[in-house]
Amino acid sequence: MEFKISKEFIDQIESLIKANKDKELANLLQDIHFADMAEILEELDADDASYVFKILDSEQTAEILLELDEEVREKILRTLSPKEIAEELDELDTDDAADIIAELPHNKKHEVISELEDVEHAKDIVELLRYDEDSAGGLMGKELVKVNENWNVLTCVKEMRLQAENVSRVHSIYVVDDEERLKGRLSLKDLLTTSTKTPIREIYIPKVDFVRVDTEDVEVARIMQKYDLEAIPVVDEMGRLVGRITIDDIVDVIKDEADKDYQLAAGISQDVEADDSIWQLTRARLPWLILALLGGFVTVHVLTSFEGAMAEHGKLFFFTPLIAAMAGNVGVQSSAIIVQGLANNTLSGSIFKRLLKELSLSLFNGFILATILFLGSYFLLGIDIQIAEIVAMALISVIIFASLIGTFIPIVLNKYGVDPALATGPFITTSNDILGTLIYFTLAHIVLGGF
Repeated sequence: MEFKISKEFIDQIESLIKANKDKELANLLQDIHFADMAEILEELDADDASYVFKILDSEQTAEILLELDEEVREKILRTLSPKEIAEELDELDTDDAADIIAELPHNKKHEVISELEDVEHAKDIVELLRYDEDSAGGLMGKELVKVNENWNVLTCVKEMRLQAENVSRVHSIYVVDDEERLKGRLSLKDLLTTSTKTPIREIYIPKVDFVRVDTEDVEVARIMQKYDLEAIPVVDEMGRLVGRITIDDIVDVIKDEADKDYQLAAGISQDVEADDSIWQLTRARLPWLILALLGGFVTVHVLTSFEGAMAEHGKLFFFTPLIAAMAGNVGVQSSAIIVQGLANNTLSGSIFKRLLKELSLSLFNGFILATILFLGSYFLLGIDIQIAEIVAMALISVIIFASLIGTFIPIVLNKYGVDPALATGPFITTSNDILGTLIYFTLAHIVLGGF
């Protein structure tokens, strides 16, 4: 059953802290899952959170650190000495420990590393800190099980037992040569059903998916998702096995990328959260709002160019919001589908075929929507038939252009290395609003003339 945090429970913790009843507090919290403990600490103020953190067992607090919000984690780490932080990191896998050290101030990083008891653990962490955090090297952990192709099965099993002591979960057994180059993987079934004297090179599977240390994290996620992998080995420039990436790290990458794309689509240019400061939120949101405002000015300028049309045919004006809104909506729909396809690497065929398909779809949808609009305008609103025809034709034209733009722009952005999610936000909406208004009144001018 999922643990629920109540106000009464938080009040009980705060009262035990005030009374300095450490033993009672530790007993109260000892059986709570570390993910739930992280939520509890986030509910407390910084001083109380640090107090609770220090009375808990280091095996539990190490896991709690990983689950905490970055801001809360930073506040707690600030209250700990380098030695205390090192004690927490000694309990973590190398990739998690490296992530936490990377968040520390520069001068404190060296102090913490020097306090780590396990020298090999410290060396592995230092190596991981060399890699870009958005690369396979920055994601990988050093904990894995590997065997040499020249060993026999008996030697292999003995070595695996020793290595497995430092690995929380064995996803795969990797096979390397004398130069540590990745050669393949070993089936546990083959290992158990083969003679102990059989050399590993005779039974290992040479086919193995892997990534290089400089592979981008989103590409790693795509590969693991495509081949349904729980873990994937990482090799360096010389093909040597240097680490592995597990599914829990990839889930974080997918979540972060989804959050980023969602915010870009909403016109938020930086990674922010609801609890961030007003200044941080303003910096993230204001640039696109300014763009939308400028786009609005352009739309107003377009409308003023057709002032005569509105004076002579006033009912044209009433359909302006409808045309602009449909242009924006259609453009966002088209771009969202393309962006999703690009993100999942499922978009196939040439740009021309993609645009041709979108053209056919927009013609079909545009005809249905224009028919509904024409009938509604003429029979329900009593609009002059000529105006109703202009509005219907404008709607079809706008849908076609908005669909093509919504399809073309993300593909072009992606080609030039710009995040295509940018095209699903205010950029595409604003540009299609302007285009829709321009098409509408230009068509009205052509049909009606005289303005």
